[in-house]
Amino acid sequence: MHRIEIVTTASLGDSSYLLVSGDEAALVDPQRDSWALVESCAGRGVRIRYVLETHVHNDYVSGALEVRAATGAVVAGPARAPCAFGHLPLAEDDELAVGDVTVRAMETPGHTAEHTAYLVLDPDDGPPSAVFTGGSLLVGGAGRTDLSGAARTEELARAQYRSLRRLSLLPDATRVLPTHGAGSSCAAGPVRGGGERTTTVGAERRGNPALVPPDEERYVAERATGLPPYPAYYRHMAPINRSGPPVLGGPPVPRPLSPAAVAGLAGDGAQVVDARDRRSFAAGHLPGALCEELDERFASLVAEVVPFGTRLVLVLPEPAAEAAEEALVQLLRIGYEQVAGVLAGGVDAWRIAGRPLRSFPTADASELAARLTEVRVLDVRPERPEGGIPGTLFVPLPELPRRVGELPRDREIWTVCGSGRRATIAASLLDRAGLAVRAVTSGGVRDLR
Repeated sequence: MHRIEIVTTASLGDSSYLLVSGDEAALVDPQRDSWALVESCAGRGVRIRYVLETHVHNDYVSGALEVRAATGAVVAGPARAPCAFGHLPLAEDDELAVGDVTVRAMETPGHTAEHTAYLVLDPDDGPPSAVFTGGSLLVGGAGRTDLSGAARTEELARAQYRSLRRLSLLPDATRVLPTHGAGSSCAAGPVRGGGERTTTVGAERRGNPALVPPDEERYVAERATGLPPYPAYYRHMAPINRSGPPVLGGPPVPRPLSPAAVAGLAGDGAQVVDARDRRSFAAGHLPGALCEELDERFASLVAEVVPFGTRLVLVLPEPAAEAAEEALVQLLRIGYEQVAGVLAGGVDAWRIAGRPLRSFPTADASELAARLTEVRVLDVRPERPEGGIPGTLFVPLPELPRRVGELPRDREIWTVCGSGRRATIAASLLDRAGLAVRAVTSGGVRDLR
């Protein structure tokens, strides 16, 4: 008997899995912040024997070395993965024992060249009861094949087609346990809604569009079109994971900073990131700060506008201790490690110290509708809409930092998006550049029609 526990990281659209049999376990595709899971296993008397990687990850920094340092577990992964650290390479049909369960490697290239799935075989010698599919077969979709560069996209798409056909031949009842799911930019197109993180081979054979095309040419043509841009930080993840990220040894501890220290760091090029709500930010914020509200999308939106490797200073909402832990962990997951500290006392401390604050006005969609002919409108949604408001400037948010200089300064610019979230981030970028700006913080472009 065995059980499989799912650990979901909603902010990245990913899942990790703990396969437990008796008092032994294997952890599949762990996030960097797996410390609580490691402690939980120790408290339950479960020994993590192996950390299994399905592929070299493009969307987060792997926690494999963190778990190995804490538990002594063996890191195992695809034999074709060019990793610079010691690990157990697994090729087709290689097996590991976890308690009474056998884990068998199944090479499934496509999402990446080295991608490997893992079959779970119970001791009764029956068919596989589950398969960890990583970024190959997903719930209602498949992993994208363009993350290794345009030169390899077609080759990997063909490999993915063949890998999916192999996986589809497993018994209907086989549980499919993918790493990537809804919300992950590693998926090729939208995956099935409803919040499902796992599925079965039978369900996917009946309803997964990636398994429908009858021939390879049609599959390659269909899966290679309409892919949205992937986050810019992705290009840094695979090199970090191949070389082996530094071991942190536990949750980060935020360093409190005085207003004078923050001012000094900002003067030396550090970026102040303010994680308070959008209206509080607009009403008063540190000069040059960017507004990135703290929720599960915090780090991914930081990565849209702050270059990888930038030194950061955080301004946090209350309770600051909880906010600091959440913000720092999210940033560490995607390799944003250069966090100098947190402004102690927040904006109030900055104000009491006599330092200046900046602000900009906000509005809702109805106010913009009444003034469309008087102002400039900047739409920062991820994809260019069809139709839209005549005269609107369109710059996707990730492009805005390098294109601020292109914006006109003849009128106040009102920033819009679908909800007000990206509009406020954009307004903070324009405010940093000294442009007259107003953020539409509630409602969005749809409300203007």
